[in-house]
Amino acid sequence: MSIERLLKAQLEETRDIVQSLLDDGSDPHAEYMIEHHFSSTNFDRLEKAAVDAFKLGFEVTDAEELELEDGSLIFCFDAIANHKLDVDLIDKACEQLLNLASKQKVDYDGWGTYFMGDDDELDDEDDEEDFDDDGFPIERH
Repeated sequence: MSIERLLKAQLEETRDIVQSLLDDGSDPHAEYMIEHHFSSTNFDRLEKAAVDAFKLGFEVTDAEELELEDGSLIFCFDAIANHKLDVDLIDKACEQLLNLASKQKVDYDGWGTYFMGDDDELDDEDDEEDFDDDGFPIERH
């Protein structure tokens, strides 16, 4: 599928996701963690895509290796931006990242975020307190 078709489909999906979140009562004024998903069977290409995403100003997660149902391996990472649930900002990011994925010959698998109620806010310090140094959840009683 051409970049233009992929972008058109992604722009429509963005509107559906944003509208669904708002319809469900997600806070339109909250700051959201927008996670753009990338994958590839070629780790070197994926690594180059991660570097390019970082250069565009995104926070980049470490690559993960996943085994698919058919036993094949795939590598993936997220490029993260924190901002309001603004369709124009998300559209711009999707266009940049689809072009980046095409250039590096990896897959851009869309974006996602989390429901944000009135009491929710992004706070890295809170997240760090919920996990130990090895990344395991801390039991709270």
